[in-house]
Parts: sequence; C-alpha cells; structure tokens
Amino acid sequence: MSATPAPQTRRVIAAAVLVPVIAALALWAFAWPAARTAPRDLPLGVAGPTAATAQVQERLKGAAGSEGAFDIHRYADEAAAREAIEDRTVYGAVVVGDDGPRLLTASAASPVVAQLLQQAVAAPTPADGAGVETVDVVPAPASDPRGAALNASVLPLALAGIAAGGVVTVLGLRGTRAVAALLGASALTGLAAAAIGHSWLEALTGDWWAEAAVLGLGTLAVGGAVAGLAALIGTAGLGLGAGVVMLFGNPFAGAASAPELLPEPAGFIGQLLPPGASATLLRSVSYFDGAAATGPALTLTWWAALGLGAVLLGGALKNRTASAEGRVRAPALTG
Repeated sequence: MSATPAPQTRRVIAAAVLVPVIAALALWAFAWPAARTAPRDLPLGVAGPTAATAQVQERLKGAAGSEGAFDIHRYADEAAAREAIEDRTVYGAVVVGDDGPRLLTASAASPVVAQLLQQAVAAPTPADGAGVETVDVVPAPASDPRGAALNASVLPLALAGIAAGGVVTVLGLRGTRAVAALLGASALTGLAAAAIGHSWLEALTGDWWAEAAVLGLGTLAVGGAVAGLAALIGTAGLGLGAGVVMLFGNPFAGAASAPELLPEPAGFIGQLLPPGASATLLRSVSYFDGAAATGPALTLTWWAALGLGAVLLGGALKNRTASAEGRVRAPALTG
C-alpha cells in the first residue's frame, strides 16, 4: 500500500487542527462575555442633597461588590437626572428626597441594566421598609418589554451583510457595479427589517424611515467591509471579514445587556464593530429620539465608506492588471 502523499497528509492535519481551534475561539468569544457579565463603570446618576447622595454612593459600592462598578454622575435635582437618562448620558439615577430614595430607570436602554439597578438600590434598604419606588423614565415597548427583538436583529443583519458581500464577490461584480449592488441590497434589507421590527412586531417605536436607514447602514457596513476585503486580497477576504464580524462583532455587541456589562476590552471593541454600533444606534433612534446617536452613526459610516472605497480600489487594480496583461499578450499574438 502506498503511503499518503505529503501534501494530502498536511491537509488532513490542517483540517483536523483548524476545526477545534475555530470552535475554541468561538466558544471563548461567546462564552467569556456571558460568563463575566457585571457592571464596569456603568453610568449612573444621583440627585439630591450632597450628604444624602454620598451615603447612596457608599451603599451602591457595597451592593455592587466592586468599587468600579458604577460611574457616578451628580445632578442637582430629579429633572436634571431625567434629562440625563433621556439623553443616554446615564442608564438610571437614584433621586434622594425627603420621603427617601427613588430609582429612575430606562428599560428601553437595557432591560438587564434596569433590573440590575433595582437589585443594587433595593439591596441596602431596611427589611421593614416599603422598598424603593422605581420609575421607568423611558420604558421598553409593551410588545417587547425584554428587548428581545432588538437583540435578535444583530445576527440576521450581520448575516445579511456577509451574504451581500459574498454574493457581490462570487458574481464577479467590480467597481461601481459592486457598489451599486451593495447599496441596493442594504437599502432593501433596511426596509424589510423595519417592516418586520416596527410595523409587524411593534418592537421598534421611533421614526420608521430613520430605523430603516439605520438597519440598512448596519448591513452596508458589514457588506462593504466583506466585499472590500475580498476585492483587495481575494476570496480569503470573505472568510476574514465574516470571521471578524461573527466571532467578535456579534458576541461583543452588548445588545442583550449593555457594553458596560461586558469584560474589557470586549465592550469597547464591540462598539467599534458594525454589529455593536448598529444595535446602539438603533436603540437611540427607536427609543430616545436620536440621543447619543452621533458616535455609532460615525462608526457605521466609516466602515461603509472604507469598505466601498476598498471595493472601488480593488476593482481598479484588477482592471489595470487585466489591461497590462492584454498589452503583453497582444504583441505575442501579432508576432
């Protein structure tokens, strides 16, 4: 019996090793943030007299179990604290008045954080007390109180972007044709997603067209990046772009909880990638009238612009290479 050729043996070994490595990387990327979910510099407001709010801060430190759990913002009164919540400066606030503390939350910003704040603020209260009154300043929609629909939209939009970039590459579209295909696919995806999330499920409650634009921009950011990498480095760019989005962008997005609940640097990285920026921007547009939308909007715009620029550059380079090869072959044929 003849021995297996060396190249085939190396391929077998590579396949046997590569799959477990990818599986381990995927498990790490998804399981690590989930297992280490906890508040880390979570923006929280306190309002009221200085002496009373100082006591609240000390109690919050003890309840959270970590000194760096909350990033405390001080406000003069409840009105200022409410405005900060609506502007997405803080996730909630503890207002200390003559009748005791009151907790302001925003379940639309994160139902998980709203529940966490209720536990943290209620934990140090006396056992015989009536409990802390909680007011949901910006509530999640009644049709989706847990924010499940917005969280579930992250993966499909990422897959739609990867599919758009892959189809453009497989069909051999280049330059402006590839850009037009990506723009068209992303726009239609945004319209379809808004129709489902807003019109049907009623999980999104903001301006319909603004939501569709956000959903389309998120798809374009992923699709442009994937197609741009493929245009510059070949089909390997498809795997690279899809891998970054799926292994890092999706689990680090923080859509199910909040970026500040993920271990660092996962929360920071997630907001620099399209899935995390898309979730944050969609939440701002749908529930907070566009508050704090500038950062994630710029992130998605840069991804889309760089991706489409790479598509145009890759197409131009390939056309130039094809023209140069044609000029080289022409003399040989005439000779």
